[in-house]
Amino acid sequence: MSTNTTPKPEEAGLLRGRFSEATDAFVEAFTASVTFDQRLYAQDIAGSVAHARMLASIDVLSDDEAEAIVNGLHQIKAEIEASQFNWQIPLEDVHMNIESRLIELIGDTGKKLHTGRSRNDQVATDIRLYLRDAIDELAQLETDLLEAIVELAAQHTGTVMPGFTHLQAAQPITFGHHLMAWFEMLHRDRARLLDCRMRVNQLPLGAAALAGTPYQPDREFVARELGFDGVCENSLDAVSDRDFAIEFCAAAALTLTHLSRWCEELVLWSSQQFNFVELPDRFCTGSSIMPQKKNPDVPELIRGKTGRVNGHLIALLTLMKSQPLAYNKDNQEDKEPLFDAVDTLHGCLTALIGLIPNIKANVNAMREATLLGYTTATDLADYLVRKQVPFRDAHELVGQAVQRAVAKGEPLEALSLDELNGPGQNVIDEDVYQVLSLDGSVAARDHQGGTAPNQVAAAIERAKTRLMQG
Repeated sequence: MSTNTTPKPEEAGLLRGRFSEATDAFVEAFTASVTFDQRLYAQDIAGSVAHARMLASIDVLSDDEAEAIVNGLHQIKAEIEASQFNWQIPLEDVHMNIESRLIELIGDTGKKLHTGRSRNDQVATDIRLYLRDAIDELAQLETDLLEAIVELAAQHTGTVMPGFTHLQAAQPITFGHHLMAWFEMLHRDRARLLDCRMRVNQLPLGAAALAGTPYQPDREFVARELGFDGVCENSLDAVSDRDFAIEFCAAAALTLTHLSRWCEELVLWSSQQFNFVELPDRFCTGSSIMPQKKNPDVPELIRGKTGRVNGHLIALLTLMKSQPLAYNKDNQEDKEPLFDAVDTLHGCLTALIGLIPNIKANVNAMREATLLGYTTATDLADYLVRKQVPFRDAHELVGQAVQRAVAKGEPLEALSLDELNGPGQNVIDEDVYQVLSLDGSVAARDHQGGTAPNQVAAAIERAKTRLMQG
């Protein structure tokens, strides 16, 4: 229950000078963010160090005051990293917890740190610093995963498997070609992430609450100190913009959508019905009741976690859609979705970096499945076109040949010339059997982007070059 008594100054807490009563205990807990935003401590301290040095450079602080503040902040960082820091919910957030401790350590000088800034531009700076670091780490994980895909693909440039449309066997491809499709998907994801980083890496500090500050801050000084590419141009936008967080979550959601598609294929391929690949035991789990089970839990979980990040993207879009400029308390809700999106993508990439290089391809099973699917039927149609048969007529003739093969329970190449031609036809000659072979089919797709083994090998070399170039 809230109280109507006027609090003593020491009971009121920081930022209560305008109020005649202490914060209600429930409101105190409800509005606090320190339980989750304390992960920003390193960024908050780095921003405060840069801010203090800037204030000294424009003669708002003396050099001795700035040095005391910087030393105190470094001590606080050491306390946090040694798990010796006392996080307090009444102090609301990471910023006030650190500032309060600074004042305890160095006295009134610590109260001068917040000159010329607001928690509005402070938190915006912290989040951008945090996300920039996260993007760098995630981009490196994506590079590691891309390298793992390339290495696995290089082992299977000539391994024939069925390519699917509508999950039906369609045409022969190589396993290496399929893996390099994964490479292209993730390579685009990495490019999107790095492109997002450019917009993240702009400094909001100096915008203060919303209108700037009369202290004439040297924002370029702070940007250089913190490694930002530039400063946010408009103070209102600087404190209220969360585009960068939304953009990151969009990139993360698309990346996980791609990873989810890979994992769906791994789940299918590792089943007894497909038997295309074998996943390492250490990435699978058993059943509580069925002792024979080997469940692909890691790919399934990645597939499921995609929904989390998709949800975070929608949450942030919804959070921002009705906010007037500038800062609103709503924006406290930006951190948990963002943090979880980072953590989820990080975990999924880490899992796949361990899983992908250790996939064992069942080469014979892939080849047998390709034969069973009549996947060279299109090659037969193309053969007829080269014999001057109009494509639609060729399509019809091949469809009839497939029907006869299905009735006999045999692959196309097992049919005689008479059976391939059909009644009253003789356009198909002995040379057709080279066309109907699986190896001949994939070798025929000999162009950039095609599945021919030499083209897959060439694509792998180009991919290695792209990775070396960043």
